[in-house]
Amino acid sequence: MNVRKHLARRKALVERELGRILARGTDRIYEAMRHAVFGEGKRFRPLLVLSAAEALGADAALVLPFACGLEFIHTYSLVHDDLPCMDDDDMRRGRPSCHKAFGEDAALLAGDALLTLAFEVMAGAQVPRRLGPVRNQIILEAARRAGVDGMIGGQWLDISYTKDRSEALEELMRKKTGALIILSVRAGALMAGAKKTQLAALTEYGEKIGLAFQLRDDLIDAAETSKKPGLQKPNFTAFAGPEKARRDLIEHVSVACAALKGGRIDSPVLRELAERLLVY
Repeated sequence: MNVRKHLARRKALVERELGRILARGTDRIYEAMRHAVFGEGKRFRPLLVLSAAEALGADAALVLPFACGLEFIHTYSLVHDDLPCMDDDDMRRGRPSCHKAFGEDAALLAGDALLTLAFEVMAGAQVPRRLGPVRNQIILEAARRAGVDGMIGGQWLDISYTKDRSEALEELMRKKTGALIILSVRAGALMAGAKKTQLAALTEYGEKIGLAFQLRDDLIDAAETSKKPGLQKPNFTAFAGPEKARRDLIEHVSVACAALKGGRIDSPVLRELAERLLVY
């Protein structure tokens, strides 16, 4: 298998399905939703859903609704993060952020709509009857990991961060970034009928690449914000230094790949997704 070509095909599959779902509306809110979803997104989370399922022998089509649903949740969080009351970012995925292109009111509603649509898509997933309870479990996990005990809780830690609470940085990373990445891997594994040991291994893999993903972003952000000394955002690299951040990033990727091996999950695709985080 050519892993990179395989991932490119899977990304194209996700793009087509996201486009199909969002094509049903033509008003301004749908335009804002499409603007937020499409751009230079890596589709990292949907690729994890598909790759985890395929690693355990399931068909990508079975988990495609969950891949799209989790991408909608991720995108809604970006739309809201960019708002002036949060990070106040002007650009996202190589284009003006949603509120810059459509106004704050439309961006707020577009984010809300994407979150709601995510649960509609996942709840409406056509799965064999025996997998109905599994679908419900994934939806419940999505609500929890996207909520105050997960991503929302992490965002609150982000906006309320102060230098004297730097010990909260890892909790922030685990919640804001890691929660949805863990769920992406678990969703694919659960729908594929993962054994207990396989699910544990893939959950550990998700935990470690979630931390690695945020460290990679922090390294990139630290390099950019060093040119903007007035910008103060929670950043592990700024706190611990780039060398420590790089060492931890490498360690997390190594442990993630070791978890796959320990769970006897031979997936060059999941290894590739983890090792991509080492390039920045």
